[in-house]
Amino acid sequence: MARIAVIPGDGVGPEVVAESEKVLRAIDAADPGVSFEFDHFDWGTEKYLGSGEMMPPDALDVLRGYDAILFGAVGSPAVKDHVTLRQLLLKIRFGFDYYVNLRPVKLLPGVTSPIAGARPEDIDMVFVREGTEGEYAGIGDRIYPGTDREVALQTSVFSRFGTERVIRWAFELAKREGRSVTSVSKGNALNYTAVLWDEIFDEVAAQYPTVPTESLLVDAAAMFLVMEPQRFGVIVASNLFADILTDLGAALMGGMGLAPSANLNPERVFPSMFEPIHGSAPDIAGQGKANPIGSIWSVALMMEYLGHVDWSKAILGAIEATVAGGKALTPDLGGSASTAETGNAVAAALRVPSFVTGGRKVPR
Repeated sequence: MARIAVIPGDGVGPEVVAESEKVLRAIDAADPGVSFEFDHFDWGTEKYLGSGEMMPPDALDVLRGYDAILFGAVGSPAVKDHVTLRQLLLKIRFGFDYYVNLRPVKLLPGVTSPIAGARPEDIDMVFVREGTEGEYAGIGDRIYPGTDREVALQTSVFSRFGTERVIRWAFELAKREGRSVTSVSKGNALNYTAVLWDEIFDEVAAQYPTVPTESLLVDAAAMFLVMEPQRFGVIVASNLFADILTDLGAALMGGMGLAPSANLNPERVFPSMFEPIHGSAPDIAGQGKANPIGSIWSVALMMEYLGHVDWSKAILGAIEATVAGGKALTPDLGGSASTAETGNAVAAALRVPSFVTGGRKVPR
């Protein structure tokens, strides 16, 4: 049995997470070899407004015993974003050493990209975002606050250890999947941090002579994502650059509501966490308009992480069938279906893997 910690969070988070749970429960019911136990945690802005804490002081200790974490969204107009983000999502990411933030960008059949004439084979890439240091290290200060001499300092942290491990992970992924690796940096302007990144990328690349490589400045990468998306396979970048570029990637694949992510601790010292990349979308919260596909796709990544690769493929297949069918699309995709109706359609479209037969698993 896999124990899943569920943190629905704010805004549309609870709505999309409910649909992801629906898919997992459908798998539980279909496969006697797979079972889940869900524990829900009401951490988020409402808790903060009541107690001054986004989550309790022992939250990481509580989460440590789970097999995986399913996360919804964080953020509310009632509290500044830097408070909600730092005290919940980033606290978990840094505390559990999620140095790989995996973000697939893939155009699904039946979805129209804003790039005219784009086909699914043109937009099929994977971002490997460094998740524990870089521009989000949270080191800095403000001096002379409230005066005309006020200064804000924000220090980026790029260590050889942190940079090398994420770049190497990206190369291993590319090697397994037969993809190229593109490094995104800004070495012409960031003459210390980005130059170190570039040097380490070249060092690691030399150890993978069969993997095609490319290095791009972040501004050029943004241009090529629009002009030539088919040139990308695996893209590895720092915390900030990959955060920004994957929003562009989500737009290319049809919208933020489709985009999944996995926060991975590859050594499995801590449970990894899975979430859609969209925010809490307070403007549509509670209206049943949120697209649950990004969250459900994140569950597909979770199933792969838990060792159920066939079920991961089945979930993605169900997503593709639902989107291509065009009858259960949320408003962001031009449809009129509710969040729950789309979740129902994906769950109904699940094809049970062939090795699950007659109420029992058979050897593959």
